[in-house]
Amino acid sequence: MAFNITNLVNAINAKSATVGADSALDKAVLLASNVKNALIYSSSGDLPTADSSNQGDLVRIGSSFGADTKYYVSHRDRWNLIGLDDSDVVTEGQFPGFQGSNYGYNTGGSNGSSSSNVIEKFPFASDFNGTATDVGDLTEGRYNAAGQSSAAHGYNSGGTPTSNVINKFPFAAGGNATDVGDLTVARFKIAGQSSIVNGFGYTTGDYFPSTPNNVIDKFPFSSSFTTATDVGDLTIGRYGLSGQSSTTDGYASGGIPTYNTIDKFSFTTDGNATDVGDLSSGRQSLTGQSSTTHGYSSGGFSNIRVDIIDKFPFTSNGNATDVGDLTVGKNANSGQSSTAHGYSSGGYDTGASNIIEKFPFASDDNATDAGDLSVAKYSQSGQQY
Repeated sequence: MAFNITNLVNAINAKSATVGADSALDKAVLLASNVKNALIYSSSGDLPTADSSNQGDLVRIGSSFGADTKYYVSHRDRWNLIGLDDSDVVTEGQFPGFQGSNYGYNTGGSNGSSSSNVIEKFPFASDFNGTATDVGDLTEGRYNAAGQSSAAHGYNSGGTPTSNVINKFPFAAGGNATDVGDLTVARFKIAGQSSIVNGFGYTTGDYFPSTPNNVIDKFPFSSSFTTATDVGDLTIGRYGLSGQSSTTDGYASGGIPTYNTIDKFSFTTDGNATDVGDLSSGRQSLTGQSSTTHGYSSGGFSNIRVDIIDKFPFTSNGNATDVGDLTVGKNANSGQSSTAHGYSSGGYDTGASNIIEKFPFASDDNATDAGDLSVAKYSQSGQQY
């Protein structure tokens, strides 16, 4: 079959002229070039401060392309680790997770004689073996509060003395918290969950005025709100429970009276929770951590203080399994989650504790001592960045 080559060339040129510099193809080529030619740093500690001057920049840690090579992108005033494992392959609809890449935070708490307003942070670096740093204050000292995390801010909500206050503090710059809104009612001994992609924090459970509560409160990760919204109920009222977060759902596990229940509620639609499984044993005053695929509940109290680390799947409903131990049995500890480890900080064993310990997400194993809080305390809340 014959065809006119001139007409074909003209058609191709005309089509090319409609493709601007912002086309998907050009963006893909630019991204590939940036990755190949990313700035190289020896370690993550050498990275410059992430700010508007390097927003979107890609950097490489390590001079080779070996197994230890890591890439980071500057986004929202922080360096985010870009996953390179098979499990990190991005699929359509995948969103930022709950886990932090930089620091864990421990806020509020009690030493037994007074409540704390301290906001302190510790690095998620593998070689951390020091003491957390005091970086600011809550608006008031309180304990038994819930912790939530957005991409840029930490939140501390409710607590004892009985409070409905929601505090917000910046991750990147450090500094004191501000009062940005209220829960629907004053409550304490509660759990926190976070949906970064949808832009909301959640507070679940309660013991106020004198009975277990099943309320699920929701508030926006923005500066313009007054009061949280009651969007559903747990399957049973309880307090002293732990919270976990996947990208699509919030979880509430354990609690007082001594329950083993794992509840799940949707981040995308408001509604009641459903019972999706059980912890390995009923316990209260425990804390929660979250990987991208599993929720964890660690520590707690059930006649005695326990060292159990339980793990349950996000991808399917099911019971938790005991996969390891904390360094010592404790309750009223706070939980933090990095991309690689779960952390338990503070708590009560034979007294108030200052220990920060961590356990791996990649394999089932016991926790190890990773550092210390600046002071010993318990019943604090946890956040991560």
